[in-house]
Amino acid sequence: MSRRNRKEPLFEPGLIPAPGGLLDWRDAQHFDRWQMRPCVLCDKPTPMRSHHGEPVHKACAEDWIAANPTEARLGRFASDIQPKRRRDDDHA
Repeated sequence: MSRRNRKEPLFEPGLIPAPGGLLDWRDAQHFDRWQMRPCVLCDKPTPMRSHHGEPVHKACAEDWIAANPTEARLGRFASDIQPKRRRDDDHA
């Protein structure tokens, strides 16, 4: 069975933002520098990839979450896991 047929993420997702919230996709694995593919939501080319490898614009994924809040809880699109803050990293 190919990875595409399985619903396993390519790398571990974090939290799903609330509808209207922004996704935090800082991890370089979201960007495919070699291939533009049609976004699964708007069909325009994008180098961006979800945690599941779907080609999708970050803005399209955020709009989808806002339009489908119940289905969004299943984790199709999620933010990256955030590293735990160290107590001594406050530079204020």
